[in-house]
Amino acid sequence: QVQLVESGGGLVQAGGSLRLSCAASGRIFDISDMVWYRQSPGKQREVVASITPLKSANFADSVKGRFTISRDNARNTVYLQMNSLKPEDTAVYYCNALVRVTYIDRTYRPFWGQGTQVTVSS
Repeated sequence: QVQLVESGGGLVQAGGSLRLSCAASGRIFDISDMVWYRQSPGKQREVVASITPLKSANFADSVKGRFTISRDNARNTVYLQMNSLKPEDTAVYYCNALVRVTYIDRTYRPFWGQGTQVTVSS
């Protein structure tokens, strides 16, 4: 019905940068908030950054000043630019989007991507 596909993960040295992308496709009438989460082994999934359709953004304290989030509404795509990466940023990063699939049904439902691994070496 709705697919979210992340890309851009990989292995990088501390201090380096990566840019993650997440493209939504399928039966989409509208997308509300888009959110990046991450999960490290043994830890709960946590919010990294979120962005509204009008491009208002919020960030976890741990990434403020280092990460930026942006979106291309025409392409149903959200990006996460990660700079000054630290080993503690190592995690699987997941994209989440609140999607309204039809004009008739006004409900926004959450959809998840499959995740992309980010590994930061010290």
